[in-house]
Amino acid sequence: MKVRSRKKWKIMKNLSKFIFTLEEYYNRGNAKGKLGDHTGAIQDYNKAIQLNPDFAEAYYNRGLAKGKLGDYTGAIQDYNKTIQLNPNDAKAYINRGNAKNKLGNYTEAIQDYNKAIQLNPDFAKAYYSRGIAKYDLGNYTEAI
Repeated sequence: MKVRSRKKWKIMKNLSKFIFTLEEYYNRGNAKGKLGDHTGAIQDYNKAIQLNPDFAEAYYNRGLAKGKLGDYTGAIQDYNKTIQLNPNDAKAYINRGNAKNKLGNYTEAIQDYNKAIQLNPDFAKAYYSRGIAKYDLGNYTEAI
């Protein structure tokens, strides 16, 4: 019986080398994203989310990766989940606005930029992005 227990322990020890934790999947996804492997990053964020469905940062970064791949609808879904989990995340609002802007939903994008500004009045990128969306709507004087 002891031999069997040692064998089982040895197998489990070897298997543990191949089992990633939530943080490892998340960090590897971040590294893949920085290297331009957005598809690989999404796969790792998916695994992190499977391990913790309330991991707002994984949804946020998966949204960034989807945006880099041109999947703006998918990115919006991830930013929606990020905002649901963390309603005060100004970056999630601005990036959701950017994805909506890419889809031509300028009015909705402006609403997201306004919310980002409300949450963080010093967020210069939100003002800039809002100006671009207003310009795209033809509101040239408001864009300034």
